[in-house]
Amino acid sequence: MSHASTLSARWATLVLLALLTLLSGCERPFMESVQHGYRGTGMVQIYNPRILEARQDNNIVPVSLPPAPAEGPKAALVFKNVKVLGDLSVPQFTRLMASISTWINPQEGCAYCHDVTNFADDGKYTKVVARRMLEMTRTINSQWKTHVAETGVTCFTCHRGNAIPQQVWFRSNPQPYGSNFIGDKAGQNSPEAVVDYTSLPNDPFTPFLLDKQEIRVNSATALPTGNRHSIKQAEWTYGLMTHASLALGVNCTYCHNTRSFQSWQGNPPQRAVAWYGIRMARALNNEYLEPLANVFPAHRKGELGDVAKANCATCHQGDYKPLNGAQMAKDFPELQLPADAAPSVAAK
Repeated sequence: MSHASTLSARWATLVLLALLTLLSGCERPFMESVQHGYRGTGMVQIYNPRILEARQDNNIVPVSLPPAPAEGPKAALVFKNVKVLGDLSVPQFTRLMASISTWINPQEGCAYCHDVTNFADDGKYTKVVARRMLEMTRTINSQWKTHVAETGVTCFTCHRGNAIPQQVWFRSNPQPYGSNFIGDKAGQNSPEAVVDYTSLPNDPFTPFLLDKQEIRVNSATALPTGNRHSIKQAEWTYGLMTHASLALGVNCTYCHNTRSFQSWQGNPPQRAVAWYGIRMARALNNEYLEPLANVFPAHRKGELGDVAKANCATCHQGDYKPLNGAQMAKDFPELQLPADAAPSVAAK
């Protein structure tokens, strides 16, 4: 073999190794596809087994403590300053408090929310917030069955052993570097994980999960009088939909019929569930989370001074059913009551 041929063979080997190195970064193993709609519609869900397996550790549901008897003195008569759960028996109340401590902060336990020398004291902001979150949990379970159905939620659904849920959002500054000739960028071309690092607006939540902007891409009527839906609205919409897809670990066709993303005709039932979920998140952010702005300390707020808020990922965290659909809430019927359920006994 000539010297030139030897060099060519070596270069070919190097190129082959380089290509194999590049290909090693591709998705692996083979994807799994699940037909989700009528044949021929392209409504197929694509899953990566490797990613699904990696998520399992985040979906391990803790074993519930054994049910406690409802008989006996009520918590409001035995403990001081019980404003939400006073109608529970002392064993029921103690069981729920022990569960909450492991759901939210197992390292600090009761001390995360309470002054352990005076459990009645409201000096810690975490206790004030936790009380309000209990009311929020009851609201979700009792008033938003259109989204959570009978599965319901507990504190663990969002917290999963973390004092701060892993997936929350704050308002984003659309002009972090000041104004320029482009004008209002609306957060575009500043890639963030919530929109899969695309150039879409990096805060698709303020318009839809805090404000009440219409989630639209186009109009059924023509210009100039009928179409009031802007390109900016469409970009926000695509940002929100990209977030939802990532948050649930699904394709667009999980909720939409590919024939027409605008039309509701022939859509899977999940679209209606998602419709209610968007409105649930908006209601929770406005009624429970934003009003706590004066309670949270500065280090718990965003750069614009707002508190952490909920979006699809807060509960779902990459799975189309939070915790793979585990029905934790059924073991805690006290979390199924309306938020305004007043204690049936006078609190001390």
